[in-house]
Amino acid sequence: MHNRPYDIILWGASGFTGRLVAEYLGRQYQGQDLRWAVAGRNEEKLKSVLNELGLPHIPIILADGFDKNSLLAMTTQGQVICTTVGPYSQYGSLLVEACVETGTHYCDLCGEAGWVRQMIDRHHIEAAQKQLKIVHCCGFDSIPSDMGVYFLQKNIHEQYGQYARHIGMRLKAAKGGLSGGTFYSMLGILQQARKDRAYARSIARPYTLNPDPEFPGPDVADLQKVVYDPVAKSWIAPFIMASINTRVVRRSHALLGFPYGLNFTYEEAMLSGRGLKGRFNAWMILLGLGLVMAAKPGSLLYKLLLSRMPKPGEGPSPAAREAGFFYFLLFGQLPDGQIVTASVKGDRDPGYGSTSKMLAECAVCLAKDGATLPENFGLLTPSTAMGDVLLERLVKNAGLSFELK
Repeated sequence: MHNRPYDIILWGASGFTGRLVAEYLGRQYQGQDLRWAVAGRNEEKLKSVLNELGLPHIPIILADGFDKNSLLAMTTQGQVICTTVGPYSQYGSLLVEACVETGTHYCDLCGEAGWVRQMIDRHHIEAAQKQLKIVHCCGFDSIPSDMGVYFLQKNIHEQYGQYARHIGMRLKAAKGGLSGGTFYSMLGILQQARKDRAYARSIARPYTLNPDPEFPGPDVADLQKVVYDPVAKSWIAPFIMASINTRVVRRSHALLGFPYGLNFTYEEAMLSGRGLKGRFNAWMILLGLGLVMAAKPGSLLYKLLLSRMPKPGEGPSPAAREAGFFYFLLFGQLPDGQIVTASVKGDRDPGYGSTSKMLAECAVCLAKDGATLPENFGLLTPSTAMGDVLLERLVKNAGLSFELK
């Protein structure tokens, strides 16, 4: 693989998030030993993006996402394919297949649990045999969750010689809009779940991304109501990204051989505050999520939602991205009941600014740090694929912080 002309090939650079990844790579790794190219179907669009970013020297590879032969030709030219083109259930399957066939590492921004399950079933064994790292969910879903749990459990083990038996992650605060690609992916998941009950049951399983999706563990369904959290001392409401984040964390635990114990549990929610105001805020969050879930294609509510959300390829201004942030708290409960707390923070808006930096650093990590990465292969999660090396990159370059409280 090291004989290939490029370390990274960015698929989707003409889209909004792909453009941000290209901008980041050009700025962060200017003058460094990183060989990268962009790829897509429309040469003029790609040239236009590169010229606008001041990167006219970056090579362009032409390929069609629905033409497997062209994807095979493209993937053989890079060590890592980094893709921002979603919804992945529509545009990602052939690309993953091509990467596995050509022996190419891969990372994406997918948050679609059903599609990830399909990729695991189709490609995990072959990818592991070929010592490939196919890594989904490398953005806001699910880097903060997956790497946050990895960070907290590592530090608990170093200090106490044991692991937390339960971790609850709470979104304390965030500023920034939901990306158009993420929103349309969620709509696609909801529509498919309405049509296919078997699919709905599959994505609802707490362990649907585990090697054994029927694993009889103690985790339960994601929070779907307003409750008071005595550990966080706050009312909490459902967190829309929990449906993918919790499954990724549980897959990480399973792939590592259940080091936290077979009774380990993990869940996520949003903090809404204390007292009556906090409870009211939680009910407003729940109402908003209920409206999204109730919006059926063609309905007035559905059309209203579409009119209020960015389309794929659209996003906030640079000033809005830089003003954004996110802040998570993790509460780890030891077997004796003691609580150890950590935080995960990002310095840009979650859906675009931070996500583009997280994905870019995952791609660079896979391309440049192979000798120091964990010897795990197949369809992996960020923490099982890259571990401490990615943690260091995220802190050093991507504006994330991981701290014990």
